[in-house]
Amino acid sequence: MCEEKRKAKMVFITEEMINQFQSLVEKIDEPLKKPFQNIHNGYERETLMRFLKARDGNLLDAHKMLIDCLKWRIQNEIDSILLKPIDTDVYIAVRESQLVGISGYSKEGLPVIAIGVGLSTYDKASIHYYVQSHIQMNEYRDRVILPSATKKYGRYIGTCIKILDMTGLKLSALSQIKVVKPLLRERTRKRVQVLSGSGRDDLLKIMDYQALPHFCRREGSGSSRHSSNGTVSDCFSFNHPFHQQLYNYIKEQSAQVTLPAPIKHGSFHVDFPEPDPEGVKIAQTIESEFQRLGNQNGVSHSLHKLNINGD
Repeated sequence: MCEEKRKAKMVFITEEMINQFQSLVEKIDEPLKKPFQNIHNGYERETLMRFLKARDGNLLDAHKMLIDCLKWRIQNEIDSILLKPIDTDVYIAVRESQLVGISGYSKEGLPVIAIGVGLSTYDKASIHYYVQSHIQMNEYRDRVILPSATKKYGRYIGTCIKILDMTGLKLSALSQIKVVKPLLRERTRKRVQVLSGSGRDDLLKIMDYQALPHFCRREGSGSSRHSSNGTVSDCFSFNHPFHQQLYNYIKEQSAQVTLPAPIKHGSFHVDFPEPDPEGVKIAQTIESEFQRLGNQNGVSHSLHKLNINGD
């Protein structure tokens, strides 16, 4: 895209736009107000700006997106998700097959989230537990991790850095990854970087060595699975401080309230919206871009590191 077109697509969120959005939000139905509080955690204007950016500054689209989000949270009881612990043995099984964790913080205070895309198997528990665990990590990040980082660094921090380890993911499998279809808009795609090898040298420009995911701490291409033998340095492991803190937090929260009924195996269901046509085009673009990079670099069987700035 030429520079002129790129600048034409840049969206600047003004105070007037935020004020207009805030006026609309003040009129939302009463049942939606509590979920909105859980979303913004005291940073209402910054949250409204995030929704405006997500919809390229279109006020009506941003408002619809927010309302749909709040209704989805109510419908699926997302606001109480951190009150629902998962049995320890099941949680450990999820951690061994859903490779994700927080390894530290960047130099600017952004949480560093690591995801082992290629070697996650999702085959040791009910799919409902994987969904529950994923949403719990997201909610814990938004309600605990990001507000704590904001206070620590003295400025608003509402996003993160995601490092995807693509080791073990065949190029032919990309067409089967349905989950990426509705997620990446053009604004986000521009922040995606494909890093060679372990990505260590590039990542050390924005974070200290201690914040690197375990699979990035050595030269060459590493492997997500058990590269630290399940020790505390393995950010995917149940033994890692992040997962220990998250698990204990949920247990403590659940102990303070009485739920209507105990959580049963496979009882947590979440409805997901169908991807829009734009998402389908995005998936096709991602697949073709990876294929092109693979051909250029002589990669025929697997991909390595993918760094996404922002969430």
